[in-house]
Amino acid sequence: MGSSIRFTGTGPGARTQDGCSVELYRRLPADGEAETVAAVVPAGGTVLELGSGPGRVTHALIALGYAVTAVDNSAEMLAHIRGAETMLADIEDLDLGRTFDAVLLASTLINFPEARTRAALLAACRRHVAPGGAVLIERRNPATFFALQPGPAGEEAGIRHIIDSVRHEGRLSHITLRSEAADAAWTQSYTCELIDDAQLAEALADAGLRLDRWLDPPRRWSLAVLA
Repeated sequence: MGSSIRFTGTGPGARTQDGCSVELYRRLPADGEAETVAAVVPAGGTVLELGSGPGRVTHALIALGYAVTAVDNSAEMLAHIRGAETMLADIEDLDLGRTFDAVLLASTLINFPEARTRAALLAACRRHVAPGGAVLIERRNPATFFALQPGPAGEEAGIRHIIDSVRHEGRLSHITLRSEAADAAWTQSYTCELIDDAQLAEALADAGLRLDRWLDPPRRWSLAVLA
C-alpha cells in the first residue's frame, strides 16, 4: 500500500499499483513529519515507516539520526530510497517478527475509506511497536474536513496544487487534485473518509492500542501506545 487512498489519474512517469505518480511524490518535500517523530522518540531510535513512498520522510528521519525501515508495495517508489532498510510489502500483511521504537503511519493513510483496511493498518502498527514505543498517526483535520473547496491548494517545491473538484457524500469526500510543475502536470482523483476523535479511539482500542495524546493543536497527529 503506497498511498492514503485509491488514486487514479494522469501524468508522466511510472505509477504504483494504487495509482500514485512516482515522479510527483519523488519531487515533493517532507512536511515536518520527521520533526514530529523527533519530539517524542530519542535520536538513534528505530522507526518503521509504513507507506514510505520514494523516501521524502525517510530521508528526513535518517538526517535526524534514526534507523529507518521503509515499507511500501511499490518497487518503483522504494528504488529512490537511500540509507534505509526497505521492505516491499503491503502494510496490511506486514509481519517482520520484530518491533520498533516508533511506527509511523503518516500521509493520512488512516483516512482510507474502508473500515476493514483501516483495522488492518492499525493491526500492523500493533504488531511492530515495542513495549514503551510510540505509534504516530497522521489524519486529515476533522475540523476542516468538509471545508475543502475547488481552487488553489498551495505550492511546495515549485509544484502548484489545484483542487479541480470536490464532492462530499456522508462521511466521504471525493477529490480531484491537479499538481503542476514547470515541466509536468499530474491529475489524481481519490476518496477519503472523515475520522473523528471517537472513531479513531474506537479503532485504536479494537487494535489493542490506546490514544496517549495529541501532538499538535489541529489534532492531526496522534500518539498511540500499547493498551
